[in-house]
Amino acid sequence: MRTAGWRSCALYGCAIALCQPLAACGSAETPSASTNDKAAAKAGPAIPADAPLVIAFGDSLYAGYQLAPKEGLAPQLQAALTQDGVVARVQNAGVSGDTTAAGRQRLTYVLDNAKTKPALVVLGLGGNDMLRGIGPDQTRANLDAMLAELKKREIPVLLTGMVAAPNLGNDYAKAFNPIYSDLAGKYGVSFYPFILDNVVTDKKLMLADNMHPNAKGVTVIAEGLAPLVEQALPNTQ
Repeated sequence: MRTAGWRSCALYGCAIALCQPLAACGSAETPSASTNDKAAAKAGPAIPADAPLVIAFGDSLYAGYQLAPKEGLAPQLQAALTQDGVVARVQNAGVSGDTTAAGRQRLTYVLDNAKTKPALVVLGLGGNDMLRGIGPDQTRANLDAMLAELKKREIPVLLTGMVAAPNLGNDYAKAFNPIYSDLAGKYGVSFYPFILDNVVTDKKLMLADNMHPNAKGVTVIAEGLAPLVEQALPNTQ
């Protein structure tokens, strides 16, 4: 990870430490509301029915917590791809409050009910595990199982990482933080080390809770992910 990335990790960890009593990164019980930010993805051209399918499978950082429908990761990632001349349909499969265990339980359902076999799954879970103090061994096992399922189905993956809050202690961090890079290496998948890199360090890109990106922050994330998505999609290189 770049030096700036490590700085982002540290600052995000501090924010998490302050906000950990919330217990979950965008709890499922928290109603979604539109932000005042006007950085919603602009409507692009119609996407062909046979366009490659990208499924964005994660928690509130994927689901668009407190954002308007076009401001979340899936629509903004699709807009970033379109701007680069890449035709793809990005499906939002983010659920606020999801742990890796919850994601593991619903992954098969999402894949089985997709209109077509995904050309790529962007996978990002584990933040809520960390906030709840769930054992890193469980987080690792659940992510491992999801990656194994995707490998079995021959679906490429882009894995996005998370970091542990410093107040959880060095032992927890040493067990949690390497999970993503270890599994990315094990399965040979694309890897984006920290989902909020270059976002969490700028308050103008974050919601008031200092844990979730606003619409402009999601734009930065989408622009960071787009090149990796493009590399993984057929006929885009």
